[in-house]
Amino acid sequence: MSDRLFIFDTTLRDGEQVPGCQLNTVEKIQVAKQLEALGVDVIEAGFPVSSPGDFNSVIEISKAVTWPTICALTRAVENDIRVAADALQYAKRKRIHTGIGTSDAHIRYKFNSIREEIIERAVAAVRHARRYTDDVEFYAEDAGRTDNEYLARVVEAVIIAGATVVNIPDTTGYCLPSEYGAKIKYLMEHVDGLSAGKAILSTHCHNDLGMATANTIAGIMNGARQAEVTINGIGERAGSGIPSIISVWSDVTGVVPTYKQSFAPDRVQFVIDVNGTTADKFPINDGTVTQSGELSVNTSEKMPEKMSEKTSEKTSEKTSEK
Repeated sequence: MSDRLFIFDTTLRDGEQVPGCQLNTVEKIQVAKQLEALGVDVIEAGFPVSSPGDFNSVIEISKAVTWPTICALTRAVENDIRVAADALQYAKRKRIHTGIGTSDAHIRYKFNSIREEIIERAVAAVRHARRYTDDVEFYAEDAGRTDNEYLARVVEAVIIAGATVVNIPDTTGYCLPSEYGAKIKYLMEHVDGLSAGKAILSTHCHNDLGMATANTIAGIMNGARQAEVTINGIGERAGSGIPSIISVWSDVTGVVPTYKQSFAPDRVQFVIDVNGTTADKFPINDGTVTQSGELSVNTSEKMPEKMSEKTSEKTSEKTSEK
């Protein structure tokens, strides 16, 4: 396994889902240039199909930034993917990030579907994205609550279809580090495409229980080789993992990122100032979380009572354990 650790910064996409954080194109370009100076490998510039503003921002960031890969988010929808490809037309290095929910909750209550159909949609999305670029990342939304055996089937299928990175998000901030690390380890041991080096796994962790960075580190220690993070941990609901901590931890583990070891506080402060948001501005209060994004869905509202109770019990256990 390679010791190379890729830093995927999603400050401009996930970070902008913090309520009250709305950057214009000029501000996004300024942030993107600071991220480039910090040495991130991938910049997720936006979700082009979501609005004309996001579409234009991805175009302009692609023109303004030189060496990082510019990534655009999509759903597993052909039009999303086509629009993302159009927005990335000026990128020197481009990536399409497509995916679909894989947990039983998402499959049943968000998509009104079944497991086999979700695999078919995932494969079709990756194949369509490969028509526009060789660099395709697939996300298994709500992977944190997805059965490991089924998740391995999804990951294997999308790698065969052409995905070069597979993102394993703890979308709801549901996992403990031991659980998330074990999930990454299981995939590393049971997916042939990973052991053959055809793709790498990526972490994408949320901070609802205060464990985003710990989960990210657990993922890296168990084989993930890309970390999806944001400056200062900003992001939807309670935020995401923090790149500076991951960079420091890499010195201990020997897993080497390209992220600048001489971490530049002034550049980070610039990004925070432009966003106008810091981590202490979006705490969890009385169990209520907020976001301004449109991709994640609280499927627990649609769950049968027993399933909702089970989720609540596990969350309560983790909160008290924390």
